[in-house]
Amino acid sequence: MLSVSRSSVYYRPPPDSQEELDLLKRLDESFTENPMYGSRRLPQMLKREGTLVGRRRIRRLMKKLGRWAIGPKPNTSKPHPEHKIYPYLLRGVVIDYPNPVWATDITYIRMRHGFLYLCAIMDWATRRVLSWRLSNTLTSDFYTAALKEALARYGTPEIFNTDQGSQFTRAEFTGVLIEHKIKISMDGRGRCHDNIFVERLWSTVKHEWVYQRPCDNGIEQRKSLAECFDWYNRRRPPQSLGWKTPDETYFDALAQAQSPAA
Repeated sequence: MLSVSRSSVYYRPPPDSQEELDLLKRLDESFTENPMYGSRRLPQMLKREGTLVGRRRIRRLMKKLGRWAIGPKPNTSKPHPEHKIYPYLLRGVVIDYPNPVWATDITYIRMRHGFLYLCAIMDWATRRVLSWRLSNTLTSDFYTAALKEALARYGTPEIFNTDQGSQFTRAEFTGVLIEHKIKISMDGRGRCHDNIFVERLWSTVKHEWVYQRPCDNGIEQRKSLAECFDWYNRRRPPQSLGWKTPDETYFDALAQAQSPAA
């Protein structure tokens, strides 16, 4: 009556073989150590260990484990054909005091349910995060608001660096920089190292905070990131700053520059 054969009704799938269980265990260990690895890199890693596994099988096992690679993220850096692209102004330039150069970027923040976009404004020399914003869309209002907040609180830099993404070439954003007579610098296409300090910030924020503290919704994520940037600015001393925090480096340099002796 239901058009179902007797063999289908009584079929019971065989249990996983020991070889399958061992492979699942190895994949879980590898993914825990390297959450960026996906179905392309994992077969190559296993091949070097002497295990030949196809990409389709890796995908099936990752799905079984409930695992997926953290990347790749959506491409937020596509230039708009009608927007002006500015030259990169920081090649070979040494910046060792706060505020002459700021930089920004947008990254993808995954939550348990959905994702958000994060923008941060950073002081180039001291790595201090001056302002940040979260949004569920890439409309210009949220990253322009981050820029305006940083300008209102910390003054005006000489140079502002971004990538060539259409969000940063829009008139709504560049107009604020031009209005404040700030020189606009943009990374060369495909040259992520031109904005290396912001890229390092994203690595720190994600690996040392966001991935360790997954959030269910935007309200939780915003609260968590507020704690994250407070920790990053005030309590995390990187070796590149001589084991001083970004806050200590930023405000100590400003105080020294404003002292009579300076």
